[in-house]
Amino acid sequence: MLMADPHELESVPLAARRRRFLSWSIAVLGAFVGVALGIPIIGYAISPALRREGQQWADAGPVADIPVGQPTKVEYQIDRKDGWIQTTRQHSAWVVRQADGRLIAYDPHCTHLGCPYGWDTVTRKFLCPCHTAVFAIDGTVVSGPPPRPLDRFQAQVVNGNVMILEEAPSVA
Repeated sequence: MLMADPHELESVPLAARRRRFLSWSIAVLGAFVGVALGIPIIGYAISPALRREGQQWADAGPVADIPVGQPTKVEYQIDRKDGWIQTTRQHSAWVVRQADGRLIAYDPHCTHLGCPYGWDTVTRKFLCPCHTAVFAIDGTVVSGPPPRPLDRFQAQVVNGNVMILEEAPSVA
């Protein structure tokens, strides 16, 4: 019968312990590398869905194109980014330039049922043809069923251009 070398018997458990230690070390190192790479990748993938875009001022053209005291319908574009989808939509507003330079921008939809209205130069009033609503140049209700004055957008002049901030309309 063969006898095992006593030094060889001692080295077998030590080798097994080393192998187990190295296996665990590689597994822990792999987990750290996976987490270190995984968090930024997951963050990059889902961040557009979590990011909210701030309010944007839209350029509605030169203020010189709007006569003082005469409501003028202006067209402008709003770019919106919702997650990964970017859209550009055409919008409009009625802008009144006051003698002191202030601007008033009205939402172009009637406050009754949201119908579009227009400016009547003869009566100098905003008229909604759907339900005979009439609004004064300051947006107040003159007659008809609207429950409140015309909704307003924020407006300002920047570098000679009318800038409109379209958000939830504010009541005049």
